[in-house]
Amino acid sequence: MSGDGRESEGGEEEVRGARRIPGPRGAADDLDLESVPLPPLPPPGPAAPAGSVPEQSAPEQPPEPPEQSVPEPPEAPEALMTSVPDLPHRVLKALLGAWALSACSAEETAAVEEHLTVCAPCADEALRLRDAVGLLHTDASLDLDPTLRSRVMDGCLGRRPARIPVPEWAAPYDAETARLDALLRDIGDSEWHAPVRLRWFEEEREVSRRTTVAGVIGHLTAVDGLLSAALGLDDPLGGGETPLDPTERTERYWSSTHRPPTRAVREPWRAQSHELIRTASFAGRNVAEASVSYGAFAVPLQDALLDRAFECWVHGGDIADAVDYPYEAPSAAHLHRMIDLAARLLPAALAGRRRSGLAGPAKDLVTAGAPGRSVHLEIEGHGGGDWYIALDSPAAVGSPERAVAQVALDGVEFCRLAAGHISPVEAAAGQEGDREAIRDVLFATASLSRL
Repeated sequence: MSGDGRESEGGEEEVRGARRIPGPRGAADDLDLESVPLPPLPPPGPAAPAGSVPEQSAPEQPPEPPEQSVPEPPEAPEALMTSVPDLPHRVLKALLGAWALSACSAEETAAVEEHLTVCAPCADEALRLRDAVGLLHTDASLDLDPTLRSRVMDGCLGRRPARIPVPEWAAPYDAETARLDALLRDIGDSEWHAPVRLRWFEEEREVSRRTTVAGVIGHLTAVDGLLSAALGLDDPLGGGETPLDPTERTERYWSSTHRPPTRAVREPWRAQSHELIRTASFAGRNVAEASVSYGAFAVPLQDALLDRAFECWVHGGDIADAVDYPYEAPSAAHLHRMIDLAARLLPAALAGRRRSGLAGPAKDLVTAGAPGRSVHLEIEGHGGGDWYIALDSPAAVGSPERAVAQVALDGVEFCRLAAGHISPVEAAAGQEGDREAIRDVLFATASLSRL
């Protein structure tokens, strides 16, 4: 048969017994046999003797080849399947990181895992790397625990006590200024101009003031200056007559700075807070009772630092809300101290509201130091506890036996009420007893707030 399927006339395929080399077949209509060069013939050999060539007959058609089945692939030798590349120790150690990330080839993985069964140092390192890889895929929050700094400091001081330790009553201020400074270091330049709304209560209504992140830090700097002056340090408002009222000090500070304020306000504020803590630590025990005047009232330095810690936390939360930053409540121990300070200030706040006609009249006056009518303030959750607030006289002592009402609040919610961030009507989780007494205590708590 020819390439186009027709029978060959001259038996050209059998020339001198040459074997055909099969090639790819084209379509019947696109193969021109005339143009296909024939393969070169082998050189002729010596002439055969006469009569040695038998008579040629028509070639017999080769028999059809038997149908053959596809042979099964030979099985791999067992030694080849289980062989592990023999790599030196330094190479296997270098592969541990890729192994922990599941980035090795099958042969490398087998080699590393076999090595880990005989090399204890590499096995320990592999375990640490696998644990580290697990942290890369965690769904938990990566924000630091607010108690981390305190726990680290306690661990350090447990090993090597400080020669001049920070007084216990100054620790909340130290912690809250450090937390706020960490937030400020983490925000960009443009976020210092983010709008912040400061809120507080005056008499029976909520008031607010619009400023920026930088403006809030200026406010903290101005009011912290009251403590600086009490300790004999430089006042950020300068020399001469400076106001004692926190609002007036803030207004003067804002008006004296370049507008708009920028991140440049952070350094003076942080330096001032460090100086306050250092001075209080070196001054000794007696300085805790030094008087700090706020204009309309005065408190001991230890309470003033606690008040500044409370305001630093509250305004840190205001800044965090403005820049969409996570910000947790203080540690339970520090929050408990802040709640205790507010509870101790409530009898005087009640008396002031009564003089202004904003609270009910006193119903049972007693001598100073005697137990009087009280409201049981139950603080639940974080930093909680029980306090009894004297109702009729700031000099009376709160007493469980003379409690006429009970009000329950969450610890953070109580602090938000004392900061003027929620209204008294929204604050109470549970109330029982004299409604007028409860209302007076809740509104007196809100009246503790200020700019």
